[in-house]
Amino acid sequence: MVAGAGAAELLLGGVVAVAASVQWLTGMGFALIAVPVLVLTLGPAQGVVLANCAAGVISIGGLAAGWRRVRIGAMVPLVAAAACTVPVGSWAAARLPEPVLLAGIGTLVTLAVALVMAGARIPALTGTKGAVTAGAVGGFMNSAAGVGGPPYSLYALNAGWRVHEFVPNAQFYGIAVNVLSVAVNGVPRLSGPAWSVAVAAMVAGALVGRALAPRVQERGVRRLIFVLALAGGFSVLVKGLLEMA
Repeated sequence: MVAGAGAAELLLGGVVAVAASVQWLTGMGFALIAVPVLVLTLGPAQGVVLANCAAGVISIGGLAAGWRRVRIGAMVPLVAAAACTVPVGSWAAARLPEPVLLAGIGTLVTLAVALVMAGARIPALTGTKGAVTAGAVGGFMNSAAGVGGPPYSLYALNAGWRVHEFVPNAQFYGIAVNVLSVAVNGVPRLSGPAWSVAVAAMVAGALVGRALAPRVQERGVRRLIFVLALAGGFSVLVKGLLEMA
């Protein structure tokens, strides 16, 4: 870990708990919030694979109640395309110097969030071709940078999906793309205490998110996700650029 063991584990637990809570509330957001902090704390490789593991596990729990609303027909091209590009993203990340990888992760997070915030309407992200494009880009981003959700979000936005359709399908996609990424990248190599903190934080965050779900406005939560993600992505970008200088 980059910081002292105790401080790093405390930071790890805090960010995982917050991100898990947000993921439970909205069906997405774990990676956007957690990846920048995890990358800065654990390094790019371990930060990304921990985000893959945690986001996949939380998505499984969230999908248990909404699996009947999954659009399998739309999910098949998304997941199939992601399966083709996940190995490419892992291969690229393993061969890039750490400063370049940090700058790349920061850039991907920042640009992806900016596009989603802007509600970008992209004709190429409609229909089956749009699903393939979103899945391919998302698979690469997920295995390389731990952030595969924004391309799916843009696809759903351009498809006109409502919230009750978006969330369960986001969780289904999250399970699939993170299982693929873990299969290629492996599981994070953390100490026993760090694993304990991460698991406890995931459980606590999920419980908090579940309790808050009936009481909070989703629009406000999404704004918070985007603000935190932009700040985190920009900080990772700056760190990468400084280390390259």
